[in-house]
Amino acid sequence: MRPTTTSVKLKPGQGMSVIKSVLPYLWPKGRGDIKLRVVLSMLALLVGEILGVMAPFFYKAAVDGLAPDASADQTVYLLTAGAIGLTIAYGVMRLMSVGFSQLRDVIFARVGQRALRQLALETFQHMHRLSLRYHITRKTGGLSRIIERGVKGVEFLLRFMLFSIGPLVLKLLIVAGIFYFAFGPLYMAIVLVTIGFYIWFTFAVTEWRVKVRKEMNDKDTDANQKAVDSLLNFETVKYFAAEEREAKRYDESMRGYEVAALKTNYSLAFLNVGQTFIITIGLVGVMVLAAMGVQAGTLTVGDFVMVNAFMIQITMPLGFLGTVYREIRQALVDMGEMFDLLGQPQEVEDKDGARDLKVKGGLIEFDDVTFGYNPDRVILAGLNLRVGKGETVAVVGPSGSGKSTIGRLLFRFYDVGHGTLKIDGQDVRDVTQSSVHGAIGIVPQDTVLFNDTVGYNIAYGREGASQKEIVAAAKAAKIHDFVMSLPDGYQTTVGERGLKLSGGEKQRVGIARTLLKDPPILVLDEATSALDTETERDIQESLRGLGSGRSVITIAHRLSTVVDADKIVVLEQGVITEQGTHEELLKLDGRYAHMWHMQEAENAEDVA
Repeated sequence: MRPTTTSVKLKPGQGMSVIKSVLPYLWPKGRGDIKLRVVLSMLALLVGEILGVMAPFFYKAAVDGLAPDASADQTVYLLTAGAIGLTIAYGVMRLMSVGFSQLRDVIFARVGQRALRQLALETFQHMHRLSLRYHITRKTGGLSRIIERGVKGVEFLLRFMLFSIGPLVLKLLIVAGIFYFAFGPLYMAIVLVTIGFYIWFTFAVTEWRVKVRKEMNDKDTDANQKAVDSLLNFETVKYFAAEEREAKRYDESMRGYEVAALKTNYSLAFLNVGQTFIITIGLVGVMVLAAMGVQAGTLTVGDFVMVNAFMIQITMPLGFLGTVYREIRQALVDMGEMFDLLGQPQEVEDKDGARDLKVKGGLIEFDDVTFGYNPDRVILAGLNLRVGKGETVAVVGPSGSGKSTIGRLLFRFYDVGHGTLKIDGQDVRDVTQSSVHGAIGIVPQDTVLFNDTVGYNIAYGREGASQKEIVAAAKAAKIHDFVMSLPDGYQTTVGERGLKLSGGEKQRVGIARTLLKDPPILVLDEATSALDTETERDIQESLRGLGSGRSVITIAHRLSTVVDADKIVVLEQGVITEQGTHEELLKLDGRYAHMWHMQEAENAEDVA
């Protein structure tokens, strides 16, 4: 059974909307094989249910065959032989009914699994197409849970609606028709009223139990949070001799959980008793009518037994109706969240007929670019910046001045709000995003690695890279010797987000994979600001080698890392206030010179 979350609220019309969204995956265009499987599985479902409801007729005939007076030996022999045959036929019908049900599952399995795979893939791809703005405002763990719950919800919905609810409804209709034509409208009326009242009672009590269950889960979560928080702060608890205080807080939460858990148990007992009472009343009512018919001579004993068999057939599956109903509602909610995610618009999209970016020299031009992450706050205001072929331009300034935004716009994480951003004369909004991403290499402040091997992380720079090329990139980034000193060399795992490596080692791996990518344009986004001075000096040599012959934008906080830049741009509140070489800006004795002298003084103080 899939796990139940604490929230099972359905928006108005959400259920039908979600079901409509799933249907195209069950009946895909151009996939005749999938459609054939759907048709065959539905036929198997129909045949299985028909065989299932035919079985009681053989049961009835067998009972009637055994009922006559057995005074004559020959008559008894014939009747008994016939009854045995009918009993065997009854068993064969039940066996074939189960067989067709399993055949239905086998045929439909590929349809369901393909739908799950397609939905999961589309959601995963869509998440990668969404903008950086969306991802920095959402928790990655939450997004993965939405996909996980949504896919499980689809699986649950298909299995229970098609193979539990669907067959149950079909069986109810067939049995109701049999009762009407074979025994009369009163039998059918009792069955329909009983089932209708049973369903109403089950759904009503289940809705109430959902609220009680949510209260219990909330109390359980609260108690667990208090316990974990207290244990994480073990030393603080000891410092203030607060063991008893913590125990009282925990016990208070557990008292609330106890009350809610008792409500849950009592409500479940009430549901079970109520369901049994309703079904028993209906069953007894139909059986009394059948018994009266037998006494009156209008029905046989076999009819009495057949009525009982039919009632058992339709009432046994109803015992799980409350659980199935609650889980279907939760599945619809989970699937609704996934389809809401699929419905999130892409902030940055390729234009129709967009061509690939053609990089000839790597000329970058920001022409009167204005941009803000929010309409009420401008980050870049009329920015004019030119980076020539093979030129290194450094962008410096205080935090929040818009330095990193320049790199994000260039990589097209966002589109400019006003003005144009061109690479070799091509507006980046007119070319494909993938070609822009392929032409630009970025070494960020904090290189994040995959939880895989060192070799895999370096090779991520270019798909299909050979081991020789990986080693060459590692040597150029001056990390090869370190990798070879590891027990497993390039097969050493780096841990989640690369936590098994130091900051400098991660940066070198990041540089190596960017070298392997070999992009014509390079963005160094404060690539050494998180490192100590000694490591920074070592990394700087690798970065200079990485930028050789490329157009480079260096975003820096430490001015000592950009003194060799061809041009330094000082950015303040989204506006360029100064630009020139290091020497020119020092002579200008403006903002840059003030920042330089402050950092020199801080360095001298640190050395002292």
